[in-house]
Amino acid sequence: MGHIIALAGKGGTGKTTTAALLVRLIKEKKLGSCLAVDADPNSNLGESLGLPAQESIGIILDQISAHPDKIPAGMPKDRFLEYRVGTAILEGNGFDLLTMGKPEGPGCYCYINNVLRNIVDKLIKDYDYVVIDNEAGLEHLSRRTTRQADVLLVIADATKVGLRAAKRVNDLSEELDIRIGKRLLIINKDSGEADSALIKGTGLEHIGSIGVDQALARISSNGSSVMDLPPDALSLNSLANIGESIWQRN
Repeated sequence: MGHIIALAGKGGTGKTTTAALLVRLIKEKKLGSCLAVDADPNSNLGESLGLPAQESIGIILDQISAHPDKIPAGMPKDRFLEYRVGTAILEGNGFDLLTMGKPEGPGCYCYINNVLRNIVDKLIKDYDYVVIDNEAGLEHLSRRTTRQADVLLVIADATKVGLRAAKRVNDLSEELDIRIGKRLLIINKDSGEADSALIKGTGLEHIGSIGVDQALARISSNGSSVMDLPPDALSLNSLANIGESIWQRN
C-alpha cells in the first residue's frame, strides 16, 4: 500500500506549492514511485509540477453520468471507469499525476463515487508514495478518493485566522471518520510570530515552519514550476529538513 500524504489548508497558505515540493523531494531523494493527486477543485498542482492537466476525473464522471449510453456494449461500468481513470493519469519525470477536478454536478453520482473510490484504492497500491492535494473541506477524501491517510499534513500561516482554520480542518477530518495515522502542522511564510497556544490548540503536531522564500515568490509570479527552483531555495531546504516526519513510514 502506498504511503498516503494528504495535504489540506485554507486557500493562500501555500498548500499546493508544498504538495509540489514534497513530490519533488520524494523524487530527488529516490524514496520510490510517486503519484500526485490533485483533489483541489482549483486544480493547480499540475502547473506547480510543470505538468498541466489535460483531463480530470470530474469531466470523466460528468460524461459517464450524462451519457451512460457511451459505455461500450458488454463492458461493465466499473471496468469502463477504471479504463478512463487510467487514461487520465499523466506521466511526469519521476512521478505521475491524477487530477480529480471539480465536484460533481446535479446528476446522481453515489454509485460512480463508490466505484471510483475502489479504483483509486487499487491504484494507490501501485505506488510507494501518494501525495494528495486537498481542498479545506476534504471533499475528495470523504467521497471520491480514499478514506484513509498515513499523514494529514495541514499547512497554515502564522495568523490567528490561519491557525484556527487549521484546527477546523483537523476537526473536520475526525467528523468525516477518515482513518489517519499522523496529524502534522507546517506553518508557512513564518517570521516567528505564531502563537504557541493556538498552535497547540489545533490538535496537530507542529513539525516545523517555512519562512518567506523570495526564489519561490519569483517562480510563482512568472508561472514556472517548483521543479525550476534552485536546489538551495529556502522553501525546498526547509521542507527537506523537516520532511522525515512526513514521508517516514511507521
